[in-house]
Amino acid sequence: MNLGATTALDSSVKSGAKDSFAIAFAPLSLEQVYQLADDGANGAVVVMSGTVRNQTDGKPVVALEYQAYEPMALEIFRKIAQDIRQTWSDANRVVIHHRVGRLEIGEISVLVAIGCPHRGEAFAACKYAIDTLKHNAPIWKKEWYSEPTTGKLSSSWVSIGACESQGNC
Repeated sequence: MNLGATTALDSSVKSGAKDSFAIAFAPLSLEQVYQLADDGANGAVVVMSGTVRNQTDGKPVVALEYQAYEPMALEIFRKIAQDIRQTWSDANRVVIHHRVGRLEIGEISVLVAIGCPHRGEAFAACKYAIDTLKHNAPIWKKEWYSEPTTGKLSSSWVSIGACESQGNC
């Protein structure tokens, strides 16, 4: 698994669970994340892929730049997995990978995958995971805009939790 030279990767095996958490500079692999969440006991694997879109609030976005406090972010990812197992005890795989660095339009910024025996649990746990990550993880993004009248670039930093609470992430 090649997640980049400066990647924090944490694969946990606790009480039989095989989870994977990563902060990576390298592009994220949808196939790899699906495989990490897959298991013979699963009846469902739900994957949420967050991608860089070309606008925010009508402003043309050219790129995003992500930064994270990796040790704390990985700890938040582990806590999310723990919370998932308290609510959806049949969840057997939790995978959370997030990119850092500059990302272009269409690139994947975050992948969350949950493997469970039943689809309802998998969907609910996946929604919980991404919502909690966006609210609690120490991850910030800089949005790069192209000014419509001048074409000049401008940017602003926001925490992903703050942008989620404003409803524009």
